[in-house]
Amino acid sequence: MNSKMIKRHAKITIFMHWFNTFCWFFLLATGLGLIRNDDLQLTGGWWSNLMVSLFGSAETLLLVHEIVGLVWAGAFMVFLVFGFRKYVLPFLRQIFTYSPSRDLKWLIKKNIQMTLGYKWLKRLGFTPDIPEQGFYNVGQKLFAVVSVLGGIVIVVTGLIMFLSNILIDNTAIVQWAILIHFVTVGLVIGGLLIHIYMAAISPDERPAFFSMFTGTVPEDYAEHHHKLWYDEVKTAERKAHSA
Repeated sequence: MNSKMIKRHAKITIFMHWFNTFCWFFLLATGLGLIRNDDLQLTGGWWSNLMVSLFGSAETLLLVHEIVGLVWAGAFMVFLVFGFRKYVLPFLRQIFTYSPSRDLKWLIKKNIQMTLGYKWLKRLGFTPDIPEQGFYNVGQKLFAVVSVLGGIVIVVTGLIMFLSNILIDNTAIVQWAILIHFVTVGLVIGGLLIHIYMAAISPDERPAFFSMFTGTVPEDYAEHHHKLWYDEVKTAERKAHSA
């Protein structure tokens, strides 16, 4: 690969990414441990027993889960307030902006290319070129949308459950919150598994994974996988040099 590197992520966004990752896995682990209903057990009961034994009691496990959840939500609220114009707003614009024809073609072609190879693109009547993408490809944008909207739902329902013994005395609302909370977590985890494969396992996207540590990607990777964003970077560089 070309040795020249292009800056892709700021330090604060890298920190928030890994902070979010740690919180998600911790909350998932402790959340699964809180499921004591045999009919809802996804792990046969051994995980719940393990979590309870590690934390001493189910009450302590719940308390730690709630504390980490509040810290997670609070940190993102601070980031939202102080980084809205510089980080949050540009991010939201990127993940909610789509070109239906280009992005639909990318989804179809990229999935065929990754699962069956370029030969099958031709066999199925497609040209081998993959539509150009911006800072995020459409797969990343769709997962980001699910994560953002799902995160909001998880926080709101989590707060309802947290306040159920303090302010909220409506059993139906709390029961609905529990159901929606668990279903939303399941949907986001489904997208997260695909995200992990694409970012950390797929060789084509390996530079994107390492960029979440270094903040940079190789120039030829950017040109090949995120051509629209690459062109914006090069245009900005030319304007800066000519100024």
